[in-house]
Amino acid sequence: IGTPLAWNSVVLILLCSINSSFAQQTPNVSEKGEVVPSHLQMKLQESFDAVKSFFRPVTCRYRDEQVLIPCNLGEGLNKTECLKNKCCPSKTSHDLTCYMPFNDNIQLIFRVLVLAAGGFLTLGCLPFCCFACLQRSPCVNPLRSANKEIAETMQKKRARKDDL
Repeated sequence: IGTPLAWNSVVLILLCSINSSFAQQTPNVSEKGEVVPSHLQMKLQESFDAVKSFFRPVTCRYRDEQVLIPCNLGEGLNKTECLKNKCCPSKTSHDLTCYMPFNDNIQLIFRVLVLAAGGFLTLGCLPFCCFACLQRSPCVNPLRSANKEIAETMQKKRARKDDL
């Protein structure tokens, strides 16, 4: 699930780092005179946010020992406004109606372990895939290419048979 997203992010970063020498880029300007970010910058920002949210998982599960931090949006927010602004609505009768989510370390450990296991599995299968693809190639496998001396000897024997 995360592999295409990671490749898209890498490609977008590489494309962003290449400056075109053929034409000057003109910034998009809105009717109010503000500079509008380009489509590529928006895609890059979305990709960066997705990678950041993957490696910084949060949860709204409250434990007794955790301290509630109020959301920076003000007080008196209803549940819908709280969720739109990526905050957690209070389910119990706390003083806060909307608080900041907590870091979920267990989810982070699980994600990193799955990512590492997938990487090791890919690296483990890579030699077998390369071997399967390249074993029939005469460039890589010298035993598959015809030996010149043997080929010449065989041609001479065939020539002698034809003469007889």
